[in-house]
Amino acid sequence: MLGNLTPGEEAQLRQTIEMFEVITKEQPLDNQSLEILKEAYLKLGRTKDVAVTSKRLASAYVQLGQLSSALLEYETILQSQPDDTEVILAMAEISKNTAPAGDDPSQPSAAATAPPSSEKSIGKKKLISAAALAEVDDGRDSMQHIFVDGRLASGAEFADCWNHSAATPPERVTDPFIQILSQRGGLAVDKALQAICSHTRTPFINIDRYEIDVELAKTFPREVCRRLCVLPMDKMSKAAFVATANPFNRRAEEELRQFTAFRIVWYLAMPNDLHRLIEKIYR
Repeated sequence: MLGNLTPGEEAQLRQTIEMFEVITKEQPLDNQSLEILKEAYLKLGRTKDVAVTSKRLASAYVQLGQLSSALLEYETILQSQPDDTEVILAMAEISKNTAPAGDDPSQPSAAATAPPSSEKSIGKKKLISAAALAEVDDGRDSMQHIFVDGRLASGAEFADCWNHSAATPPERVTDPFIQILSQRGGLAVDKALQAICSHTRTPFINIDRYEIDVELAKTFPREVCRRLCVLPMDKMSKAAFVATANPFNRRAEEELRQFTAFRIVWYLAMPNDLHRLIEKIYR
C-alpha cells in the first residue's frame, strides 16, 4: 500500500495519525476515531499498529454494548492472525454472554451475523429546516470568548467583523471572521489561528499543498460551501475532513451533514487559501 502513495499522501496520513492518536488517547471509546486511525495505519502499511488498533476498537465496542460490531472486528483480526489467543478468548466470552439458554456458545449468535448498528444508518440524510438551523450555535460565543475575553480584539471590533462576515452576498464566498479582522487592521490571521488552535485540538493544515479530493468536494452543494466558506477535502473510514476557519460552527456542521452520511471532522486552514480553492472548485 505504501508504494502506491505519493509523498504528499504519506504526509497527509501521518498528520491524520498524529491527530487521531491524541483523540483516541483522550477518548478511548470513540469508535469512529479508532476506525479512522486504523485505516490510516493500514494505508501506510503499519500492520502491527492496525492489529493493536483493531483490538482497541473491538474492546470499545464491547464497553459500548455493541457486541455484534465487536465480534465482527475480532473476526477481521483472526483473518490475519488466526492463532491470536487473546482474540479467541474475547470472542468466546462475548458468545457465552450473548448466547440464549440452550444454545451452543461456540457458535456465533444471531447478533454476530447482524450488521453493526452504525451501518444501518449510512445513507440516511438528516433534513433540517432553515428555521431549525438558525437556532444551532454558529460558534459566535466561543470565538467571542477567545478574541474579546482574551483581549485580542475589542467588543466593537468583534461585532463589526462578525456581522460583516454574516452579511456576505450569496454570490460570493463568505470571508471568515478572522480574515475580516485582519483586513481591518486587527489581529493577523496567523495569530488568530494560533489562538483558535490553543483553545481546541483542531489541527491546522496547509490546504494549499493538500491533494484535495475534488469528487468528494463536489458531492456537497456549491452554494452551501461558498456561503459557509468550508471545503470538504478528503474522506477516511466514515469521516469527511472539512477545512474551515471556524471549527466551532455547529450550524455549518449540521448543514453539511444533510448531504452526507459521513461524520464531519474539522481542519483549520488559512482563509485566503480556503477562499481561493473554494472559488476554483465551485466555479
